[in-house]
Amino acid sequence: MTSDMRFGLFIAPFHPTNENPTLALERDFELVQWADRLGYNEAWIGEHHSAGFEIVASPELFIATAAERTRSIRLGTGVSSLPYHHPLMLADRINQLDHVTRGRVMFGVGPGALPSDAIMMGIDIAKQRDMMDEALDVLVPLLRGETVSRRTDWFTLDNARLQMTPYTRPSVEIAVASQVSPTGARAAGRHGIGLLSLGATTAGGFNALSSNWAIAEQMARDHATTMDRSRWRLVGPIHIAETREKARENLRFGLAEWLFYMTKVVALPIAPADVPDPIDSLIQSGFAVVGTPDDAIAQIDRLQKQTGGFGCFVQLAHNWASWENTKHSYELFARYVIPKFQGLNIRRAASLEWAEANHDEFIGRAKSAVISRIASHIEEKGTDNISPEILQNYKSA
Repeated sequence: MTSDMRFGLFIAPFHPTNENPTLALERDFELVQWADRLGYNEAWIGEHHSAGFEIVASPELFIATAAERTRSIRLGTGVSSLPYHHPLMLADRINQLDHVTRGRVMFGVGPGALPSDAIMMGIDIAKQRDMMDEALDVLVPLLRGETVSRRTDWFTLDNARLQMTPYTRPSVEIAVASQVSPTGARAAGRHGIGLLSLGATTAGGFNALSSNWAIAEQMARDHATTMDRSRWRLVGPIHIAETREKARENLRFGLAEWLFYMTKVVALPIAPADVPDPIDSLIQSGFAVVGTPDDAIAQIDRLQKQTGGFGCFVQLAHNWASWENTKHSYELFARYVIPKFQGLNIRRAASLEWAEANHDEFIGRAKSAVISRIASHIEEKGTDNISPEILQNYKSA
């Protein structure tokens, strides 16, 4: 078991259309602040422009605000949809964020998730992954301070360069989104950047974890780069409480709206429509943890076994439960799950075991020291003012 695993949040975010969007955004900021106080390592913020649920249009704006309200948590674009942006403009904004956050920003990239976003901009959905590759080919060198010239059918760079040296040397950390297809893995390997497995706990995504990592490593060999498992992040949903029954009950708050959005809009078959209780399906498929801290530990163990090791587990923020129960779930995870994988209590447990194993000897020495001091006092002053209880203990010793 690794002792340096990191933990984070992936905030799309998901907010039903019957609530105040301003307050929903504020709650997202509060969630990042809560994670920062609990010791989570990172938070990733999405980019979406349609369909009503995922209401952050600019992860950069969100990150700039969140950075002012937090202390140490790293903040990533999760993800910037590359076909939607001119590469030089996007690189410049990320580079500025690198300075503003004093190196806490991470640059997550992808082709764009919602077809409705691309359609509004007149982007051919079939070309989005090719556009992502073309953009990434210039973004990586730009962010490393290189000068780039490139012409494609949707952007031109003519001796383009960033005017500021990056705060993080040699570059801000970059991670590419991956689900089932090898697109993300190929891009990660080609550039030697991180891999962000968004669908790690879906049936298809889970089964593709090992093969996608193998693809990334092969691409890295082909392009003289290297892949680093510590920069491999796996994303999955978790909600925990003190008991499994309580966790399930908490989900009555908002699971139905989330399932509607995922099945009717995003078109992901998360739970069959004809099941009596979708929570059973979420759990039995391995997609989600709805239970206790021990269940969360078992899920991460399962992912470690499937992958052979990864660097960071990222909880998908889903708003299935009320705000208070949501915060409590993240707190339970920080209290009882994170220490298990970061080795935070190894020395404490060893110390407790050592003290328990030597209890009789240590207590015996302590009693002898007390009796010796009582004897010295009696020898000097007699038994006057000695309580009967202390005197009896002395005599029986």
